[in-house]
Amino acid sequence: MRLSARNVMKGTVVGLEKGATTAHVRIDIGGGTVVTSSITNQAVEDLGLAEGKTAYAVVKASNVMVAVDD
Repeated sequence: MRLSARNVMKGTVVGLEKGATTAHVRIDIGGGTVVTSSITNQAVEDLGLAEGKTAYAVVKASNVMVAVDD
């Protein structure tokens, strides 16, 4: 796999919740960090995603928001 995105995190699918059209996929990338992504149910099927399977969280964003507590 070759991508232009520079933020690629390998992990393990630890949660997969399908809704009517969209699924929430939770990927444990280690160190106690879990990344959650919303993708279509069709994408879940096409990728063959299932709990325990290795997957990659790929982040490509033009903006990253930063916040602090008051």
